[in-house]
Amino acid sequence: MGTVIYVSNADSGDISVLSLDESTGALTTLQTAEVGGTVMPLAISPDQRFLYAARRSEPIAVVAFGIDRESGRLAKIGEAPLPDSMAYLSTDETGRWLFSASYGGNIVAVNPIGADGRPRPSTQQIPTAPKAHCIRALPGNRHVLATSLGGGHVLQFRFDADTGVLSPNEPYPLAMRPEAGPRHLALHPSAAFAVLLNELDASLDVLALDRTRGTLTPQQTLNTLPPGFSGEPWASELRFTPDGRFLYTSERRSSTLATFAVDATSGDLTPLGHTPTQAQPRGFAITPSGRFLIAAGQVSHRLSVYRIDTATGALTPTAEHAAGRNPNWVEALSLT
Repeated sequence: MGTVIYVSNADSGDISVLSLDESTGALTTLQTAEVGGTVMPLAISPDQRFLYAARRSEPIAVVAFGIDRESGRLAKIGEAPLPDSMAYLSTDETGRWLFSASYGGNIVAVNPIGADGRPRPSTQQIPTAPKAHCIRALPGNRHVLATSLGGGHVLQFRFDADTGVLSPNEPYPLAMRPEAGPRHLALHPSAAFAVLLNELDASLDVLALDRTRGTLTPQQTLNTLPPGFSGEPWASELRFTPDGRFLYTSERRSSTLATFAVDATSGDLTPLGHTPTQAQPRGFAITPSGRFLIAAGQVSHRLSVYRIDTATGALTPTAEHAAGRNPNWVEALSLT
């Protein structure tokens, strides 16, 4: 079994494909896959056979790659137009539908995906309040959540996996705290709650999840900033470990990663500390083994690898590696 890391490099217009040695934490470049423009969000299909990348420069599109399950290398298989420059991509649980959210276009969209992994033009586009930033299906594939940073809320949708149609749930917008700036959502891998990272004040909101109705209820708010920080926050990403015991967030102006312990019973988070990382860490990923975290610095154009202490959540740096220009999104995949 091997571990492959995919990093989108916006200004290089390509995706770095790297092998991670989980005995040493070292990275080795396997491939540079050309996308042909400003590439940012990535999404891996549920069956791990395909990688989707959003090209945010003209011609705006989702670019699909087949994943070689032995090496992790990518081969382009097609692309389809997107209705606007998309800041986020994800798929439904079947891999038949691609969701996207546009920060500049103020919409979320749905694209069909063929059995061959190739995306098709969008079949639904839904206007949102300003700066849509994230869209994700909930477990069970009957509901979808999306964030609007400018609107200050989370949109709650019903989802028909047969037709790919999103429709408003009740309630539809869930208002969050004014000026917080809802950005990205993470779903606990087993318990019924989600965590929302807010970009503008670098706070976290823990949200209880009603799995039957597909709706959220706020239950806890925490700060992710390091002690003594006095600048303007610019939070970026959050990820759970696969076992759900720890949550990590990144903040771009302090260039830090924050660590939280997770109580899977209550959903409560406990801050554990901060770790310096690459300059302006927009994206990071945690390996499926839960043993490593890989963070990308948009300004340093480098990657840092950290070993995760599975008992305490502490991060220990193990390696650095060059990326392309403006690395911003990171995904990790285990090969069998």
